[in-house]
Amino acid sequence: MALAVLGLIYGFYKGSTQPRLYESSGRIEIRSGSSNQYRLSSAMGENSSSGNSHIPTEVAILQSDTLLFTVAQDLDLADNPDFLGLKQRPPHADLEDPAVREAIVVRMRGAITVAGIAKTDLIAISCRTLNPRLSADIVNKLIDEYITRSFVSRVRSTQRVSDFLTKQLDDLKQQVETSQEQVIDLGKRLGVLALDPTHSEITASLEALTTAVGQAEIARILAESRYRVLANMDTNAVDETIANGPTTVAANGTPSGAASPSTSELTSLRTQRSTAEADLAKNTAPGGLGPNHPQVKADRAQIVELTKQIQVAQNRVVADAKETYIAALANENQTRGVLEAEKTEANTLRDPLIEYTIQQREFDSERTLYEGLLERLRTASVQAGLESTEIDIIDPAMPSSQPSLERRSVILMVNTLVATLLGIILAFILESLDSGLRSVADIEAVSGLPSLALIPRARRAGVDVSNLSVAERNIGSLSAPKSQFTEAFRALRTSLLLSTAGSLPRVILLTSATPAEGKTTVCTNLACVMAQNHNVRVLMIDGDLRRPTIHHRLGLNGKIGLTSVLTGTATLDQAVQTLQEIPNLDILVSGPVPPFPTEMLGSQTMKNLLQQCRGIYTHIVIDSPPLLSVTDGVILAQDADAVVLIVRHGKSGKQTVRRARDLLVRSGAPVTGVAINAVDLSSPEYYGYYGYSTYAGYGAASAESSAWVSKSEKGDRS
Repeated sequence: MALAVLGLIYGFYKGSTQPRLYESSGRIEIRSGSSNQYRLSSAMGENSSSGNSHIPTEVAILQSDTLLFTVAQDLDLADNPDFLGLKQRPPHADLEDPAVREAIVVRMRGAITVAGIAKTDLIAISCRTLNPRLSADIVNKLIDEYITRSFVSRVRSTQRVSDFLTKQLDDLKQQVETSQEQVIDLGKRLGVLALDPTHSEITASLEALTTAVGQAEIARILAESRYRVLANMDTNAVDETIANGPTTVAANGTPSGAASPSTSELTSLRTQRSTAEADLAKNTAPGGLGPNHPQVKADRAQIVELTKQIQVAQNRVVADAKETYIAALANENQTRGVLEAEKTEANTLRDPLIEYTIQQREFDSERTLYEGLLERLRTASVQAGLESTEIDIIDPAMPSSQPSLERRSVILMVNTLVATLLGIILAFILESLDSGLRSVADIEAVSGLPSLALIPRARRAGVDVSNLSVAERNIGSLSAPKSQFTEAFRALRTSLLLSTAGSLPRVILLTSATPAEGKTTVCTNLACVMAQNHNVRVLMIDGDLRRPTIHHRLGLNGKIGLTSVLTGTATLDQAVQTLQEIPNLDILVSGPVPPFPTEMLGSQTMKNLLQQCRGIYTHIVIDSPPLLSVTDGVILAQDADAVVLIVRHGKSGKQTVRRARDLLVRSGAPVTGVAINAVDLSSPEYYGYYGYSTYAGYGAASAESSAWVSKSEKGDRS
């Protein structure tokens, strides 16, 4: 309930103090290859996938750190108070500082929203800041930077091919110039510039072979350039233009423009994955199917499988490019070998005309190769420019006239519901972690024993103890005989005397589960109250031979006690001590600490001592060690007529009380019940306990009760 109220208050505060943010939105279109008709081959004009398959990728690019940082740098957002949510201009911040850069990028991610519009090729971009003009500027700047980045990235992709072709062109240009010089020099020496060498059979054969070598070399260079580019690129970033390039070599040595099966398969798989991702997004949208729905699981499994197949297909594209390059290289080497053989044969004939023809054909072949590669290099540059037209601005961002405020009722409801749920969860957690015993009902339910008395927490506020003896200062029933504290022990005495049928309990053992539960306090006060009856004689024995405290509390001599009697160094009469304040109470302190307390308490001498005391005293009250610490209490319980388990209110745990009860029950001890110690009677839970202490007839009732108990004791002794 407290968290629910706090959630309501916080929701009201949040709704009242929410900033006045202005939101501006813009939309762009991502077209699926508008420049395909200008590409070099028919295979490159085929669409590999629909535009929708690229939308998630483009959304991720728009949200990339590099793009956001570029926008922040261009608009100087690190020093803009409207963007930072400040009332005045902040100190200058350096965007080169990694901490400032990270903070600005994180803030931009929170202010900018990028999402694809379902079933379209459109992307919506919005921004919320304190300034409407700034929101529109950020959206428009982000769109401009995205278009520039798209153009530059495609140019760089084509540039990788251009760089390789440029290097080949330099070598070919040098070869063409050298061949041209050789042909001119040889023609001048032979004087055959005006002759027609086409009627020579060897010349015709060399011409065909030279043409074939040129075509094979072109195919090899194109295949090698495609393979090297694909091999050095990330397979996930394989460009469609490069992947769909010439992949086969025709029978005549010319490159074929048909797309390879691997490229077609990759195109089909990407289309299928895009469709599966769209289905998964639709099924997992709010109000759709749950994450464990069979259809959702099937969609996810299909996406994983298609991703694996796409990876295999992408690897296969690179492998196909390598195989095409190897085949082209082998074809070139084979054709060149045949040509070299023909040249050798022509040289053996020593025909100057054939030599001239060979030089002429080499020159023509190299010039054709040079011109073909130069044309492709120029076309690639033009194609890179055409690719940049695939992004179009549909709606530029405009400054908003009204702030976009969230409804206060929604904020109140959400915060209250969330706080209430957290409060319920916290309440259950605290309840499950709370192992303490807070009430009489809890203690009785856990222990399975009746409660004999509720002993309140002792208070001495306003009492002058300077004139009191040691016993009166430590025994509350002596210093305050009419208090609720003393009355609680009278109630405990009455419960014990009435707990056994047929006879009064003589040997009463007080024990607890753990230390510091007030066992010794209960023992001394109970013995004092029992000794206040007429015609009774009570003996209190300190059975805690490990950490005895009774002699300290009563100001008695602890050198002679129970251990002295058990070892035979003193008799019972010599060891027993008395208090002047309580004539009917004899006290047997523990005496010197023995080396083996358990063996001494379980000896036959201890049994004989208790039997001897039964014939002398009306009641024998024994203080014993904690049950879960040592076994002394279980041993003493075997010779007791009544065993009282002391439980400290708010301290004892459920498991410890249950374990102590089990030890006593399994040993066959006569467990009478539990006495709840240190109870706060001012708590509403215990309102009314001992409230009769101020009743006018209390003294008479108490006297009658004491007399009745005294008569009962006399009857029992008789």
